[in-house]
Amino acid sequence: MDGLAIVAMTIVAIVLIIGVSFNGIVGQQMREKRLRHEAQKGPGSAELRAIAERTAHIEDRLAVLERIATDRGQMLADEIEALRLAHRSADRENAQ
Repeated sequence: MDGLAIVAMTIVAIVLIIGVSFNGIVGQQMREKRLRHEAQKGPGSAELRAIAERTAHIEDRLAVLERIATDRGQMLADEIEALRLAHRSADRENAQ
């Protein structure tokens, strides 16, 4: 009977070791899930959203400025060409 008690205690010890290890693994995975969930909803994500919104706003403003610069350049080129034509017409009239 002494041998049977040793086997029973060994089995109980093995079950306890497995249970504690399993509990540690599951607990660690739950902590990681909680941290990931908090990271998604935490202040960092709000900060990232704010940065993304500011970046989008800046990109929109840059697109408008580029359009103004290119349109203005084309308008300026058209004005210069109109002045050249007017100058040529005035030279022709003076020559006649």
